[in-house]
Amino acid sequence: DYVVVKMIPDNRLPPRHLHSVRTGKTFAVIKWESPYDSPDQDMLYAVAVKDLVRKTDKIYKVRSRNSTVEYTIKKLEPGGKYHVIVQLGNMSKESSMKINTVPLSAPDALKIITENDHILLFWKSLALKESNFNESRGYEIHMFDSLMNITAYLGNTTENFFKVSNLKIGHNYSFTVQARCLYGGQMCGEPATLLYDELGTGEDSSATKSGRGTDVAAIVVPVLFLLLVTLGIGFVVLYMRHRRLQSSFTAFANSHYSSRLGSAIFSSGDDLGDEDDEAPMITGFSDDVPMVIA
Repeated sequence: DYVVVKMIPDNRLPPRHLHSVRTGKTFAVIKWESPYDSPDQDMLYAVAVKDLVRKTDKIYKVRSRNSTVEYTIKKLEPGGKYHVIVQLGNMSKESSMKINTVPLSAPDALKIITENDHILLFWKSLALKESNFNESRGYEIHMFDSLMNITAYLGNTTENFFKVSNLKIGHNYSFTVQARCLYGGQMCGEPATLLYDELGTGEDSSATKSGRGTDVAAIVVPVLFLLLVTLGIGFVVLYMRHRRLQSSFTAFANSHYSSRLGSAIFSSGDDLGDEDDEAPMITGFSDDVPMVIA
C-alpha cells in the first residue's frame, strides 16, 4: 500500500544556491535554483544590484519556469564592488551575494629614461587593449622608497609619460602606473611596476630575472664555444705531430735494421771514423808472391 502526497508550494521561500558562475570587467553571470523543485508555472524573480562604490541601485526582473535559472548582469564597471539580492517578485525571503568585477589591465611597456636631474616614465596607452578605458580618465603614479619604507602618491596624468624629480642618490625606488582610481580610490586598474636603482637604471620587475639570465647566457655560450673550438684545434695539432714523429722514427729505425742480427744498429759518427782509421788498408797482390791454394 502507498499514499501519494503533493506538497503545497510555498512562495515565501528564498531562491536556493545563489552563486557567481563567471565574472568579467563589465558583466557577471549568476545562477540560482527555484525555492522548490519543478515549478508548475512561471516564476517572477527580482534581481537587485547595489553598487557599493557609487551607492546606487538597479533592479532587474527575470521570469522563468526552470528549476535552475542563469542570468547575466550587464553594464558593470571594471574593478567595481556589488551586492546582489535575488528574491521572488512577491518580496519573499531573499538570497544575496557580493561580486567584484575584474579591474582594468596594467599598462604595457613601462620604461624609464634617465635625464640629468630627473627621470621620465613612459608606457603604452591602455586604450590600445582596453575598450572600456578612456584616455580622459588618465593614470596615477605611485613611488615606493625601499630605504625609507615610504609610499608616495606622485600625481596623475592623461599623457603616456610622467616626469619624476628630486630622487635621492643611494635610494632604490619602485614606480607603479595604473588606470586612475575612481570614487575615493575604490575602482582602480591593475598596476604596472618598475624598479629603479641608485645607479639610475630602470628595470622592469617582471623581466629582471629573465633579462639577466639572457645577458649571462649571451656571454657564457660564445665563450664556451670558443674554448671547445680551441681545444679541438689543439688536439688535432698534437695528433698530427704525433703521427709525423712516429712516421719519422719508423723510417729511421727501418734504415738501421740488420736482418742478420734481428735488431737495429745505431752508432755515432765518431765511432765510425775511428774504425776506419784502425782498419788495415787492402793493397793489390804482387806478381812475385806465390798464391797458395789449399
